[in-house]
Amino acid sequence: MANQRKTTPADAVASTFAATPLALADPALFRGFSYVDGRWTAGANSRTFRVSNPADGSHLGDVASLSGDDSQMAVDAAQTAFGIWSSLLPQQRSKILRRWFELILDNKEDLARIMVLEQGKPLSEARGEIDYAASFVEFFAEEAKRPNIESVTSHLPDAEVEIWREPVGVAALITPWNFPSAMLTRKASAALAAGCTVVAHPSAQTPFSALALAELSERAGFPAGAFNVVTGVAPVVVEPWMKDKRVRAVSFTGSTDIGKLLYRQGADTVKRLVLELGGHAPFILFADANLDQAIDEAIKAKFATSGQDCLGANRFLVERPVYEAFCTRFSQAAAKLSVGIGMDDPDIGPLMNEQAVAKQEEHVADALARGARLLTGGKRHRAGRLFFEPTVLADVPADALIMHEETFGPVAAIAAFDTEDEVMQRANDTEYGLVAYLHTQDPRRIYRASRALQFGMVAVNRTKVTGAPIPFGGMKQSGLEREGSRLGMEAFTEVKYVCRDWA
Repeated sequence: MANQRKTTPADAVASTFAATPLALADPALFRGFSYVDGRWTAGANSRTFRVSNPADGSHLGDVASLSGDDSQMAVDAAQTAFGIWSSLLPQQRSKILRRWFELILDNKEDLARIMVLEQGKPLSEARGEIDYAASFVEFFAEEAKRPNIESVTSHLPDAEVEIWREPVGVAALITPWNFPSAMLTRKASAALAAGCTVVAHPSAQTPFSALALAELSERAGFPAGAFNVVTGVAPVVVEPWMKDKRVRAVSFTGSTDIGKLLYRQGADTVKRLVLELGGHAPFILFADANLDQAIDEAIKAKFATSGQDCLGANRFLVERPVYEAFCTRFSQAAAKLSVGIGMDDPDIGPLMNEQAVAKQEEHVADALARGARLLTGGKRHRAGRLFFEPTVLADVPADALIMHEETFGPVAAIAAFDTEDEVMQRANDTEYGLVAYLHTQDPRRIYRASRALQFGMVAVNRTKVTGAPIPFGGMKQSGLEREGSRLGMEAFTEVKYVCRDWA
């Protein structure tokens, strides 16, 4: 099913797109065009937008900014390809997905380098994300071979009953800047395994990772139009998809406010929605926990991806007998974290933009004004204008902004609690419900708290819980549906009931 590379007249101006040399082993992975219907295109108007390296503001490259009409053409291509892709045997789809997985791993270093330069995260974290991204493709390559046709005991005489799952059609995927590779593969591989075709829109801040994956998808042999990546201004690209009745499913990772907007826009055509939205994770530490382990896990939970992670711990709620010890040791550990450019592989890289840094400053100033103690950090880092010091605040009152808003940066807020009932109430006192971190050695408390916490995921005595086989997602305003695991394919399938009489 391999398709030949196709070009458009816009290729004549290729030198103005993605022009920065990145010392890649395979320079062809650094693409500045959108990928639509098996073609690399700048769109009808050949407009571009600038992408900068957040570490130093340098010009990384220019990327095609497609119009609404171009965006519709991507749906046209996906709709045409749907008949081809969905009719393949599951084993054939699996083989192509498997080849995509292998190509991602083969090009891991280049993909990680592209990610560091456009997103800013430390190199080791970028390499880890490529492994994570590839794991979804591998997982759903296997799931593609197991379409769930279920035989049901008939309730009618002389009738046979079956339940089929069929692909819904074209799926629109909208991905964020903080995990530009993994969020695309987590969505796309599930949709493609189900037999859907895809139109994807990556964040304009980190488009190169998605375009590199598109290059590898072409090499893997997806038929033209099965996997499309459309770059540009989000409302211009996405709004036509939300109005188009051919787009049957939409998967979005991003802010709760944008998720609500897409929810409303999808109502007129009754789209399937997968929404992975904001988080405001509590880190709950009881006095009986292993404090050494808890300190290590707290650093991971707060400062991975420079704090720019929806799973990042925002509120540290610590039982009073160990409160001061935790504050001292946690702040000391945070102060030792290195800060610098991603290619030097520090602990903390730059934040994504000026707005992100300003939010850290706002949350710190607000907490201090309300009586919090600054234990370490608290200001921009000398490494550059988008760098912020690892920051720890103690005695943060419940009415502080950081106790209600997602900080999305390297600022930790700590408060004490006295009883289990109290901390469960405080942990659940949020519109978000993505993940909660719980540290205790009491098995009965683990059970009670895991039941009581109103979060889609609960991590007990550890931080790392995500992976391809698990259902990722939240409760309340943290989203709808699940990604990863077999449940990750459900939103991309329709249930069909067949009742058959052989007479």
